[in-house]
This record gives sequence, C-alpha cells and structure tokens, in this order.
Amino acid sequence: MSNENFNTLAAFAVVARERSFTRAAAQLGVSQSALSQTVKALEARLGLRLLSRTTRSVAPTEAGERLLRTLAPRFEEIEHELAALSALREKPAGTIRITAGEHAAMTVLQAGLSRFLPDYPDIKVEIIVDYGLTDIVAEGYDAGVRLGEQVAKDMIAVRIGPAMRMAVVGSPAYFATRPAPKSPQDLTQHNCINFRLPTYGGLFPWEFEKDGREIKVRVEGQLVFNNMGLRLDSALAGLGLAYMPEDHARDHVAAGRLVRVLEDWCAPFPGYHLYYPSRRHASPAFAVMAEALRYRGA
Repeated sequence: MSNENFNTLAAFAVVARERSFTRAAAQLGVSQSALSQTVKALEARLGLRLLSRTTRSVAPTEAGERLLRTLAPRFEEIEHELAALSALREKPAGTIRITAGEHAAMTVLQAGLSRFLPDYPDIKVEIIVDYGLTDIVAEGYDAGVRLGEQVAKDMIAVRIGPAMRMAVVGSPAYFATRPAPKSPQDLTQHNCINFRLPTYGGLFPWEFEKDGREIKVRVEGQLVFNNMGLRLDSALAGLGLAYMPEDHARDHVAAGRLVRVLEDWCAPFPGYHLYYPSRRHASPAFAVMAEALRYRGA
C-alpha cells in the first residue's frame, strides 16, 4: 500500500469514528476542507458513498461501517506496535556481540558490564576473546575493544579505560643466575617468553620508550604463547622474562614473587577503546552500553 492510500484510509477512519470533520481535522492537524476533499476522493475511487453528511452530523453509510470495521482493528494493531517500539526505546533490549583481547575483557569489560547489566535485564552481551585484529563488520560483531593506537581511523572510538603501562618481569629464581637487564637491548641476552600475534602470525615485539626515544626489541626464548595467563605462570615458574600489562603482574611484584625490570623504559600509552563503524546504525541497547562503559577518569 502506498503512503497516499494509507493516509487516506486513516483519515476516513478518524472521521467515521469521531462522526465529525471538525474533531477529526483537529486530531489530524489538517483543515476541514482538505479532510473533506480527501474523503471525497476516496469515495470517488471506490465508487461508493462512505459517509452521510448533513449540516449537523456525519455518519458512516453501510459501506462506510463495513470499511471501518475492517480498518479499525488493523489501525489499532499498528498503534499498539508503535507503542511497543516506543517502549523498546525507553527500555533497551537485544544482544550485543563484542570482540576483545583477554586482558581488556577481564580488566575493563567485565568490571564495566557488572555495573551496567543489572539495570538493563533485557540486554545480553556476548564477548568473544580474540587477540587478532578482527574485521568486526565482516565477522558480524557490533563492536570491538582494542588499544587506542590499534583502532582504524575510519572507526568511531569511545575510550573505556585508563592509560596503561607494560612491565617486564621475572622470578627471583630466574634472576638468581642472570643479571637484570639495564636497557632494552640487554633483553637479547635473556630467555624471553614470546607472544604470537594471531592476525599476522608473527611474534609481538617488546616496545619501550624513554625521553622521547622509542625502541622495539625482537626477543628470543624457549617459550611462545598466545595466552597471557600462561606467560604469567611461566614467568612465576622461573622459565623466562615476560612482557605484559603492569596491572596483571602488580600483585606478584608486591608480594616478591616477581621482580620488575626496565620500569623507566615503560611509558604510559593510550588504553582500551570500544570501536564500531557508525553511529547511524547503533541500537538503543548499544548506545546505552557504550555510554555506560565510557571512561570518565583523568
């Protein structure tokens, strides 16, 4: 049905229900003359008189009553559905799929969602832990979480975490037989626990910065993982040096189970961002979640 036909039938239904062109015109926000012409055009197209008009009243004819009985429940159904959609806007619902690395999922998303989800029982969030730089559009995700410097320029990014620092750590047992590195280049003489990037298949370089000088070191060692927990466990076991977010190792360093080195070479860098392709297609559920996760610290 064209918009013109729909609007014409809707106009007739209001006049027939109200039995007054004056009241119907006020409801529809049109002039009485325009409304009268609309109904006349409908009658002419059908070849039937739908309304009996006198100077004092308007009443449906037999054909008009039949048409009104057909239209009324359908327009009522449409009104109910529009009201339901409005309620959805007021009470967001739906499933949101997010891809994120393990550290981001554990330290930022889990904490943020634990505060957010209890207030929105009709929203479901599915988090897929993936270290690769996933194409969220091609893979059907609503959003991804990555470090700010890894977010593509054509994406919309919302900062959801504080600035971060990395840490190089090893166990006291490891350093009992080896001197602590004094500079990043010294790491080439150590047994380092590597991290393989699934997207490109290469080993993740250890990045350092001090006084504006940036250095990337390709380290060597006996172990390679694509999991942060195994790297931490291996460092605790004395199997080598590990490079990871400082908050992941902080408690172990404080307890003396790990020793941190090269701290002055580990400068802060932009933290995690939620990114997605376009604001135009964001559902109400996604919009309230993104706002709830937004980082508001210094």
